[in-house]
Amino acid sequence: MKCVKSVIFCFLILSCVSCKSAEEKERSPRIINIVNFIRKTDYRLENADSLLFEAVEKQIELVNKYDFPATFLFQYDALIDPEYQKLMKSKLDPKCEIGAWWEITRPHVEAAGIEWRGEHPWVSTANIAFTTGYTPEEREKLVDVYMAEFKEIYGYYPRSVASWYIDSHTLAYMYDKYGVVASANCKDQVGTDGYTLWGGYWNQAYYPSRKNAYMPAQSEQGQIPVPVFRMLGSDPMYQYDNGVGSDRQGVISLEPVYHDSGKNRKWVEYFFQSIVDGPSLAFNYAQAGQENSFTWNGMGEGLKMQFPIIDSLRRTGKIRLETLEASGKWFKEQFTTTPATAVTTLFDVRNKGNKSVWYNSRYYRANLFWEKDGFCFRDIHLFDEDFESEYLHTPGTGGQFYYYTLPVIDRFHWSTRDELTGLRIVESDNNGKKRNVVLADPVVTETSKTTLKVESKDQNGNNFIIVFYEDKIDISCKPKEKGFNWMLELKVPQERTDRLPFKKFDQFSISSEFRGFNYEILCEKGDIVKGENIDFVFRIVPVNNKLVINGKVGAGK
Repeated sequence: MKCVKSVIFCFLILSCVSCKSAEEKERSPRIINIVNFIRKTDYRLENADSLLFEAVEKQIELVNKYDFPATFLFQYDALIDPEYQKLMKSKLDPKCEIGAWWEITRPHVEAAGIEWRGEHPWVSTANIAFTTGYTPEEREKLVDVYMAEFKEIYGYYPRSVASWYIDSHTLAYMYDKYGVVASANCKDQVGTDGYTLWGGYWNQAYYPSRKNAYMPAQSEQGQIPVPVFRMLGSDPMYQYDNGVGSDRQGVISLEPVYHDSGKNRKWVEYFFQSIVDGPSLAFNYAQAGQENSFTWNGMGEGLKMQFPIIDSLRRTGKIRLETLEASGKWFKEQFTTTPATAVTTLFDVRNKGNKSVWYNSRYYRANLFWEKDGFCFRDIHLFDEDFESEYLHTPGTGGQFYYYTLPVIDRFHWSTRDELTGLRIVESDNNGKKRNVVLADPVVTETSKTTLKVESKDQNGNNFIIVFYEDKIDISCKPKEKGFNWMLELKVPQERTDRLPFKKFDQFSISSEFRGFNYEILCEKGDIVKGENIDFVFRIVPVNNKLVINGKVGAGK
């Protein structure tokens, strides 16, 4: 029987805050990893083997030119290739790292005594290329074979292992038996390349649950003690809504092959401004680099543009450039459980005036989003280490895999192209007429190691204060207008209501279910008001202009 988990809506008075000291800021580094992942071949390209090898040669030359520490991760087929071995041993600077890229290939599978199911020696099909398509016993065989080969070649086991996704059974086995210290997985995306990762710890890094490697754990005993860093430098403003209303997202990232983002200087400068200059709490992070399947012709121009920018940030002390292994070791030294972090983006590369603030902790993630004519909580997802991956014990089938956390607000999946949802602040007059409250000019402050404060006023001077704590979100208003009445309200297009997790509404609770897992939203003081028609789904009415959303799973009334 599934455990019932809770998120409480209660009402508290905001405490006094103080500014973060210079000493605390020094303990909040901005970390950049250059990670290049290497395949030997790609059936989608003519002359693939030579083109992919050339890309790695050029990447090494560029890394050496700037004297950068970088991480090169090898798929098994490239790992066992003598030419790649010679290249790494003769050209790669010792300050760089060699590790494992965890996509599965025919030589890898056959070395483990497993039958290969792909049409080519490497295929991108999710249930063949990733360990989620294999039994737990097969996953362990694949790990053992790779680790033995790697040690035979380089004399040690790899410290870093990354992939678009590594399942929890495999990652825990790698840690328990081989001492892996760092991992990485794909940014949040919907439908891209045949798999969906949605609702997770946004950017940065987290300790995953032993039951679900995409889900941050809440306890030391429930986590795999290997930090998982989020890859690809996702656009903190525009990636989220990219493709909204559809079943597939495009890509807006630091990857140097994309003309409108990673290959565009203006976008790259905007991205690093967000990573380097915005409040971030424990640390901020980005992964640069590229998989060699894009070839040097595709990535070279972008990398040559990005590297001087990265070098300048390093020389001025604004970033810490290091290998993935070094970042994993630092993370473990600093944090016994997943820390609270933020990604603050108050400059809009598209000059629309939009702003975005992401907050993460081991209990939840949330996103505030300011648009020209609107403001909302664009996203809130809860984290629960007991939410078991459907692939934990059983291989997945087919080309589509799905990894989720627990939705409270999900603008991407609950919107249409024409109607965007969100948990909005709504004003209601004495006649019951309502309007959306539009906030502007947010001021974001780090008030402690785990706490982020956001202040933003509407056009009439009513000041809203939103404080993200590790286990709750305080929302209050200091009204300038007499009789100003506000509430939080969720409105969803009628054609998306079947996607909502809310099953039963009571005065103080909303019972919810997502992919077979039950959780509950509770209101300790004040009312949750269920919508009686398509006008809204529910409202949360504050008391004395104050409320709190408690994001700590397992909290009771």
